[in-house]
Amino acid sequence: MELHKTKGIVLRTVKYGETSLVVTIYTELFGVQSYLVNGVRSSSKKGPGKANLFQPAAILDLIVYHNELKNLQRIREFKWGVLYQQIFFDVFKNSVALFMVELLQKCIRQPESNPELFYFIEDSFLHLDASEGRVLANFPLFFILHLAVFFGFRIHDDYDAAKCWLDIKEGQFVSEHPEHPYFLEGNYSYLTAQLLRVQQPEELAELALNQETRRILLQAYLSFYTLHVPDFGVMKTLAVLQTILS
Repeated sequence: MELHKTKGIVLRTVKYGETSLVVTIYTELFGVQSYLVNGVRSSSKKGPGKANLFQPAAILDLIVYHNELKNLQRIREFKWGVLYQQIFFDVFKNSVALFMVELLQKCIRQPESNPELFYFIEDSFLHLDASEGRVLANFPLFFILHLAVFFGFRIHDDYDAAKCWLDIKEGQFVSEHPEHPYFLEGNYSYLTAQLLRVQQPEELAELALNQETRRILLQAYLSFYTLHVPDFGVMKTLAVLQTILS
């Protein structure tokens, strides 16, 4: 079995046996993969185990064995790829990070490589770690809108005064009231257009949204995913996120 060097973003960790973990990681080279990591939960005289490296949202440098025929791969070496300053310690940023991770788990099902998606996710976590104020509060909205592009469905940014209804089912701005309940209008529609035009997260500082507006927009964008991602289900992290960001 060949060894490969790759970066990876931890999505999920499950305890296995007495001392091991099964970890779901989104890798730069192989897309989403599951790895059995032995012995990381045991503490010894040399110090504590290394299970803390496998927290959701952690970015790691990995040397892995890869066999196309196996569902469970192995890791030979692992270390921090990025040392976050705040995501694991700041309750606000951690809530946003866990929301992002859950969204990724629901959307990434196949183990195919997509480096562009990997870099977008990595970059998003780095920006989140450094964010403050409005940028932090608006970050979930930015991430959920821009992530959709990588999965082949997105809201097309063609808003204008004549097309001021956002049809969430079709993912586009339209000139007439949609005949189904999945739409946004007025200021919510306008703000979505503003969010779609954000190129870099720092620009989110210019969008002064209140808590209620963010809640309505986030709920609408999740409906958009529910309509386009099979078996999307309910986001468990949503309630925590909305409580924290109030």
